[in-house]
Amino acid sequence: MSITQKDVLKALSVVEDPDFKKDIVTLGMVKDVDIDGNILKFTVQLTTPACPLKEKIRQDCFDAINAAFDRQYVVEINMTADVTSIRDKSQVLPNVKNIIAIASGKGGVGKSTVTANLALSLAESGAKVGVIDADIFGPSMPVMFKTESAKPGVVQIGEKNFIIPIEQYGVKILSIGYLAPSDNAVVWRGPMASTALKQFITDTDWGNLDYLLIDLPPGTSDIHLTLVQTVPVTGAVIVTTPQKVALTDAQKGIDMFRQRQINVPILGLVENMAYFTPEELPNNKYYIFGKDGGKVLANRYEIPFLGEIPLVQSIREAGDEGQPIVMRNDLTATIFKNIAQELARSIAIRNSTTVTASA
Repeated sequence: MSITQKDVLKALSVVEDPDFKKDIVTLGMVKDVDIDGNILKFTVQLTTPACPLKEKIRQDCFDAINAAFDRQYVVEINMTADVTSIRDKSQVLPNVKNIIAIASGKGGVGKSTVTANLALSLAESGAKVGVIDADIFGPSMPVMFKTESAKPGVVQIGEKNFIIPIEQYGVKILSIGYLAPSDNAVVWRGPMASTALKQFITDTDWGNLDYLLIDLPPGTSDIHLTLVQTVPVTGAVIVTTPQKVALTDAQKGIDMFRQRQINVPILGLVENMAYFTPEELPNNKYYIFGKDGGKVLANRYEIPFLGEIPLVQSIREAGDEGQPIVMRNDLTATIFKNIAQELARSIAIRNSTTVTASA
């Protein structure tokens, strides 16, 4: 007796998405069921190509089909993704699905390094990614992406000119570093810096993006207010190091985003320089700046802890060389990729719960 599409959907209705606590059929994730003799094909559409549960869901589908049908079928599962968004198409940047602010309470915690590696990790997973280097007074992205000599182009759309961002390693980038001489200090008043950020957002042809990461300057400033007033932000990521002074400043950053006039959800916290690991002793961990400070802060504020990044020489070398560490196939690259997956997961959960709450 042959099976039908309805039979397949019933079999797959026992497969649950662990994040959304519903089965993948109810969530509308199962597409294009096709039965041809003993070959059974279907597509599972995830909420992000960086989904950390991709292989678990795939295996659960295999197990569900094998358990439901006595007949031996050759099962072919096509795993795809359609990144979710809650942004209104009538808003600024209508073709950008998620805008993520990467912030820190103080400088020197590696926020730009985290931004560059998260962007590359998401792009490598198959997402369309852009980065705005909003640290007007200390731009880092031209060096980290090895594009110091690049100059953005201009395209006319209708009667208006738009900046064309630089593209490197599959990531679109825009930085004040492309518009000002690299050996000159950028001495601008706050309103001038805010105007530059507005142009990066509203006067740039970003095209279709799944994620636009915005590398904010440290602390709390006009730039942060300009961002949330110019474009609806999906959420923010806080970067800190374990020591007390950094955690105190990170706490101020969290409080800023939670103020009524800003009201940006915190998607998670990343602890950078969590421990030192010598290259010759890769299994050793030395907690130079303290231990678990970021985890404690995340638990106190009930926000996701996205992961911890070690203090290793290769991260600094990779950034200085303009080839961020995720481009290497090593343990540190895997750490960044795992954090990017957790971020994508946090975004998808936030989008889902927001839609459910407004329904």
